[in-house]
Amino acid sequence: MSRAARWIATALALAVLAGCGSPGSGSDGGKKGTRPDRDAVLVIRQAGQSTASAVEVQPLRDPAVDGFLKQAADFETALNFADALVAVDRALKLAPDAPEILQLKAELLIGLRRYAEAETLARKSFELGPRLGSLCARNWQTVVETRRIAKDEASASSATAQVAACKVPPRQRL
Repeated sequence: MSRAARWIATALALAVLAGCGSPGSGSDGGKKGTRPDRDAVLVIRQAGQSTASAVEVQPLRDPAVDGFLKQAADFETALNFADALVAVDRALKLAPDAPEILQLKAELLIGLRRYAEAETLARKSFELGPRLGSLCARNWQTVVETRRIAKDEASASSATAQVAACKVPPRQRL
């Protein structure tokens, strides 16, 4: 997992553990000071942490992208999800096919209760990404969460199997 991704995951976990309030109704469109559906995002990010391997290859990218991702993390920590999404969109303008940024946007969309868009982006991230490891697990856990919210348990079960398939078994040493 890249440094920026670890920072974002840590910031979110701290915000959730600090008790940022109870889940909101989502009727305000994710404006500052509310706490939309964050539990699903936490589950998604934990799925990625549980399948992280010692070797995760991250491409070199424009430092401005990392700056926008840092802004997004700061906004998300401040519960300003709309501005976090704007910062991620700016990063995507510079790196439109970056699977980890597409997945981050999907997670923010889950938090804003824009589930169909989130699932579409998670699937696109999977197609562009490594299809193994932590990003893969986050992609498929996003699908699990959106399918559960849609009350489509058959598809959620299928996606859960895909999450398990993302884990790379360790090599057998003799």
